Amino acid sequence: MPMSYHLSAPSAVSNLLAFSSRAMEEFVRSFGWPPYRARQILRWLYQNRIRDIQSMTDLSKQERTILSSCADIRRIERVSVLVSDDGTKKFLFRLQDDRLLESVLIPDEGRLTLCVSTQIGCTLDCGFCLTGTMGLHRNLKAHEIVDQVLTVQDHLGTHETLTNLVFMGMGEPLANFEAVSDAISRLTNRTWGAGFSSRRITVSTAGLASRLKDAASLGVNLAISLNATTDEQRNRLMPTANRICSLRELIAACRDYPLPVRRRLTFEYVLLAGVNDSREDAKRLAALVRGIRCKVNLIPFNEFPGSEFRRPSEEAILIFQSVLKRAGLEVFVRKSKGRDVLGACGQLGRSAAALQGLALTPVQPRC
Repeated sequence: MPMSYHLSAPSAVSNLLAFSSRAMEEFVRSFGWPPYRARQILRWLYQNRIRDIQSMTDLSKQERTILSSCADIRRIERVSVLVSDDGTKKFLFRLQDDRLLESVLIPDEGRLTLCVSTQIGCTLDCGFCLTGTMGLHRNLKAHEIVDQVLTVQDHLGTHETLTNLVFMGMGEPLANFEAVSDAISRLTNRTWGAGFSSRRITVSTAGLASRLKDAASLGVNLAISLNATTDEQRNRLMPTANRICSLRELIAACRDYPLPVRRRLTFEYVLLAGVNDSREDAKRLAALVRGIRCKVNLIPFNEFPGSEFRRPSEEAILIFQSVLKRAGLEVFVRKSKGRDVLGACGQLGRSAAALQGLALTPVQPRC
């Protein structure tokens, strides 16, 4: 005997992507539908990445008609892609409110990493970061964060697979914690979500110490953007971040961070010529993180027009690395990719500003 459903539903047209899993359960309940309908709809959104309710073929025609009468799927539609000489791709997305957003797809030795944004602009004003010069326009919603991943996946080639996600794009993730937490739950859920491993996801913070323990609940890797070895340096380079939390408080919070077994913190350190790249800086950095289960990523500054800072010489970079290695730290020099399209670390924002008045041509996804 066919099931009968209540035809009453919310009067406003809802964006299905905007619902958390719990909100989706409440939504389907408003139709008198069984709870498993919520999981079916979520699978279509995150695993099949559909853009049309009529594609939900395990819902009856009647159910799809009812759902379409009060809901739709508002995915990112206007996209442009800038391709670097090294294969890095910078995605420019125009959102529903006409704001522009950027994320970067980085190929590297068998990995394909997407650098995801969490805000349009940034709450912080780090002097070496182009995004910081924009100020904060607004926080991204959870579905806008996830949609960056879904839309990039739509544009991957037949033999390409997204392997890693890093929340290191525009914005300070821990300043938009609730949306980031919701987005990560959708991305990591294996029953109905995108199914990414939490070990393949890294969230980077400029050091909001009061939120580090909250970040532990996300179950992903954590990276701390340190960039200085004294409060005097940090006040110059990251004035707002250092007012919120001094270097001493930040390191103390890192020592208290509840690291899971076989996980470690990552400390990121942007090297600026003549500012924080001396042997003495390296020795102070080693002393600061001594005893913390961690690795250090050195990021030679990626220059952008108008910046007072410069990239260190290769010799200075290698000397800094060698001092840390001699102190017993595992340390890597991050490769700079996508610099010719302002897609490297610290360079996001200029493309969005330049294209704010232009229409983005929709790019046909390769599914």
